[in-house]
Amino acid sequence: MDALNSLMDGFGTALTPVNLLWAALGVLLGTAIGVLPGIGPAMAVALLLPVTYGLEPVGAFIMFAGIYYGAMFGGSTTSILLNTPGESAAVVAAMEGNPMAKAGRGAQALAAAAIGHFAGGLIGTVLLVALAPTVADLAVDIGAPDYFAIMVLAFIAVTSVLGSSRIRGLASLLIGLTLGLVGLDQMTGQQRLTFGSLQLADGIDVVIVAVGLFAIGEALWVAAHLRRSTGKPIPVGRPWLGRDDVRRTWRSWLRGPLIGFPFGAIPAGGAEIPTFLSYATEKRLSKHPDDWGKGAIEGVAGPESAASASAAGTLVSMLTLGLPTTAVAAVMLAAFQQYGIQPGPLLFEREPDLVWGLIASLFVGMVLLLALNLPLAPVWAKLLRIPRPYLYAGILFFAAVGAYAVGGEVIDLVILLIIGLIGFGMRRYGLPVLPAVIGVILGPNAEQQLRRALQISDGSVSGLVNTPFSVTVYAVTALILLWPLLRKLVTRARTKPQPAAK
Repeated sequence: MDALNSLMDGFGTALTPVNLLWAALGVLLGTAIGVLPGIGPAMAVALLLPVTYGLEPVGAFIMFAGIYYGAMFGGSTTSILLNTPGESAAVVAAMEGNPMAKAGRGAQALAAAAIGHFAGGLIGTVLLVALAPTVADLAVDIGAPDYFAIMVLAFIAVTSVLGSSRIRGLASLLIGLTLGLVGLDQMTGQQRLTFGSLQLADGIDVVIVAVGLFAIGEALWVAAHLRRSTGKPIPVGRPWLGRDDVRRTWRSWLRGPLIGFPFGAIPAGGAEIPTFLSYATEKRLSKHPDDWGKGAIEGVAGPESAASASAAGTLVSMLTLGLPTTAVAAVMLAAFQQYGIQPGPLLFEREPDLVWGLIASLFVGMVLLLALNLPLAPVWAKLLRIPRPYLYAGILFFAAVGAYAVGGEVIDLVILLIIGLIGFGMRRYGLPVLPAVIGVILGPNAEQQLRRALQISDGSVSGLVNTPFSVTVYAVTALILLWPLLRKLVTRARTKPQPAAK
């Protein structure tokens, strides 16, 4: 009841005209910046951090919250329409959203994503209000073996449901893990796969990898095929969700937050893992298995809902523990310190107006995001009416600008082209792209957690399975690996002819 009363006070703060203006401005800026490949929510908040120096803390953080959600949706927009993820959490949206766009259903994909963000953010924020202390306690108790088990589950879940075979999925994952090794060893400082280049010592940014594999690889693939056929504009389609679309997506919108929120509250990869797991879950539960890879709308709705709920979960650890679990949370933590405020268990007592105003502004920001972007879905989708030679030339230009913006180094453009050629080769030989991206995102963190767990157990492998949580996760992983075999055995047992009765 105290939380509910405090939330009502927070709405009184968030719904003032000035704070409503900052929320709307944040959503618009976040969406516009999120559309640009390579400039995700973290960079958007960081770029706008100096602009807020003259603002009151409440107004500044309300605008940051709007930027966060707006940039996540903006990244999904280019991911769906142009197969060019604006940030790593939007990678999964391209898997089914882009085939939908190519089939003339881009507006429906964008609408499913917008409603998914609204539903996921709404449920996630409700859980934030209700469960913040409990989730914070769970996050404190989770150790290195548990993190590693979660990442193994993410690797197996994604590689087992993508591509024409598991071998191709594992091969793609191996490519990603290899790219993730580039740079300095985080524990020893030793160079790995840098070929003596100082520019590669910091590793390859995941945005460059995602944009290279998706955007450059797709553009080269399309260019190779445009020589044989003329590129025609892609129809936009009707700009609303039909009854069948809603029937297929409403469960996905509700399932996404159950996966996304817990992962947002623990430092296990931010919104990336839950979006991958949500995609795998929706594919397993789908009643339309033939649509996957060709534009299954559930593959957009579920992951986008999970990503938005994960953003709400991120605020749990940051506000209650001062623990940033994502890059955006780290930038927001710096913003708190800029105002002389230290997030932690006492923040709710010392700065109640700020905290509850920020939480209430999340509800306001999501309503604004839905109100602004549902009508704009057909407008965004008209990008697809541009003739494909011009469209993909523009994609190459913005992909190069986004990659250069990440580090400001010319070598980033060279790396982008090389990774784009790898993406082209993967398409040529039927390797799914998503396992490679998850390998780059989670590989370094998984390695660090593995080595940390082994150090704690003095090198004993049993240190990886010494907690109930890790044992449970490995059991789920084993079930995913053995499920095709078990399904065959069950099917064979059902179809086995019964002996005739004497």
